[in-house]
Amino acid sequence: MKPLYAMMVDITGRRCLVVGGGSVAERKAAALLEAGALVKVVSPSATPLIQKWALLGRVEWKNRPYAPTDGIGCFLVIAATDDNQTNEAIYRDAKERGQWINVVDQPELCNFTVPSTVKRGPLQIAISTGGASPSLAKKIRQDLEKSFGEEYERYLGLLQEMREKVRAEVKDPRLRYSLMKELVSDEWLIECRRDPEGVRGKMLGFIQSHLSVQA
Repeated sequence: MKPLYAMMVDITGRRCLVVGGGSVAERKAAALLEAGALVKVVSPSATPLIQKWALLGRVEWKNRPYAPTDGIGCFLVIAATDDNQTNEAIYRDAKERGQWINVVDQPELCNFTVPSTVKRGPLQIAISTGGASPSLAKKIRQDLEKSFGEEYERYLGLLQEMREKVRAEVKDPRLRYSLMKELVSDEWLIECRRDPEGVRGKMLGFIQSHLSVQA
């Protein structure tokens, strides 16, 4: 199995092609839309949600079979059909253009894989087995979802807000580092769970107490 290089890619405004109109294609298109991509779906049939997206202008839906020219100008291509010949043709066309190509459940026809992901706001934890066992990746994701609850989204949002405040108001770089290090702790995370409405004020008070000492 080839070693894979892990990275997070900004696809905002990038044209991406999804070939297929079933539930798998729908999930792939949804993830691309969430990341800000411009999505084109090619399939002679599509789920009700894909059709709704097309009516709303969220995706471009070509109601027909795949054509070799469909991928021209696309940053990446995802093949999610149940026809092996079509998937192989999509792979060949994308490879010839030097595009990123993922054929669902066929790692030998991919030059990138989509990891199983835990998302809590801007926090993303990606799990990949390199295509060896998607089932294991799913199990690990489910285990991580139990460890990283919804409170992490709020906690990370607060950390971002406090970081911006500290950078703007604290002149001493060592104090800035110390403050942010102290805010990243199990105690503050527990406080987010225990008092989600009041924790922001407590964080601000914590920072203000150090600013008073600095003054």
